[in-house]
Amino acid sequence: MSGGFVEVADRVLVLREPLLEVNVTLVLGDGEALLVDTLSTARQAADLATAVRAVTGDPLTLVNTHHHFDHCFGNATFAADPPRPIWAHELAAAALRDEPDRLRREAYAELRAGQPELAAELPDTTLLAPTHTVRTEATLDIGGRRVLLRHPGRGHTDADLVVHVPDADLLVAGDLVEQSGPPAFEDSYPLQWPDTLAELLRWCTADTVVVPGHGEAVDAEFVRAQHARLVELAWLIRAGHTGSAPPERIAADAPFPARPALIAARRGYAELDGTAG
Repeated sequence: MSGGFVEVADRVLVLREPLLEVNVTLVLGDGEALLVDTLSTARQAADLATAVRAVTGDPLTLVNTHHHFDHCFGNATFAADPPRPIWAHELAAAALRDEPDRLRREAYAELRAGQPELAAELPDTTLLAPTHTVRTEATLDIGGRRVLLRHPGRGHTDADLVVHVPDADLLVAGDLVEQSGPPAFEDSYPLQWPDTLAELLRWCTADTVVVPGHGEAVDAEFVRAQHARLVELAWLIRAGHTGSAPPERIAADAPFPARPALIAARRGYAELDGTAG
């Protein structure tokens, strides 16, 4: 794996996977460490494990920010043998436990055109479900460091977790915040996402480092700007639904590129119709 972990706050390091720009975060404690997200396949996870071992040989606790393939399909490499704890939101854990075939199909469909070699690795990648779950909040002790796992609400999915490291003033936001591209709306709740980001912002100071799901680390101002665009999008969706406008019209006026905006408009209409899964 090109590059390696880079320290972005006190004893918190981030590695960015080059193909999809997924961020993996390593929180170092005294004799223990926390690894947030595990990438897409067994091969990627094995390369990631080499990068982790170059930093620390301490026992790992894992966190999945959500159940999409690029954040959790590497779990088994780190936590199957010997077993290690894996934390996730209860709905993400249920999806990985009960619907692995669906998650594989969706991952393959997403990867086969743009990343066919990575897609071909999926059949040989064992999915390992989380062992510990969070509904709203949990507190971990990682070698003397307090780490909070928080579910601020529905947004990118119904099962997003934010990892808060208070002594480093750092938040790992997963795909609730995106830097290298627009937010991904395929499984989203665009009408609720603004309130979820507003909750996340309540945990920020002027100096907070926010690690997005993909791309460069950002600050609270970046998150506020993304929040404002999501607020505008939600307003457009509600107004369009009231006026029976086609989703394509919402996408044309939205503050995001056309394709993700169209997906968001359709998801938002489903929310208002009570049919969002």
